[in-house]
Amino acid sequence: MKKLKIVTILFTVLITAPLAASAMSHQDHAAHDHENATETDHHGEMKHDDHGTSHVAQSGHDGITTDGSMMIVGSMVSKGVKGMAHLKDVSVTMADMGMKTTHHFMIAFIDETTGELIESGTVALKITNPDAKVGDPIPLMGMDGHFGADVTLDMSGEYHFRLGTELADGTKRKYHFHHVVE
Repeated sequence: MKKLKIVTILFTVLITAPLAASAMSHQDHAAHDHENATETDHHGEMKHDDHGTSHVAQSGHDGITTDGSMMIVGSMVSKGVKGMAHLKDVSVTMADMGMKTTHHFMIAFIDETTGELIESGTVALKITNPDAKVGDPIPLMGMDGHFGADVTLDMSGEYHFRLGTELADGTKRKYHFHHVVE
């Protein structure tokens, strides 16, 4: 069991290392998205721009990919911090290791004022599956410029990702994205 955990951790670190570079390149795009960040969510407290606009890239819909199996889930601004969420399909590799995990969920946070990555704090994810069942909170681990965790998205349909954060500045923020798996 220990070996499996170590292999999983090492695998996660290896697949997410390129995300640091990706997150850094997104900093340059933050200014472009800032003009569109004018909508509020259902509670009127958070701004967002590219709120969950992607779909599974393999389906040929309007999904956006960064490297074939990496999907941009969306970006959203909450209280001056932009969160950019991605999913990486890891189902084949995990199945080869006898695991049911299908994706690695990751999110990078950027201070909109300074443009700096926020790499410390606490982040938790709750996933609502297509059957409207809400899963238990999943703590996201800080990893090279983003926070992430392995998740299982094994049903077709729309998933909702709700995140609660308390980043380095001590301010609590909430983020919400959605993604369709076909």
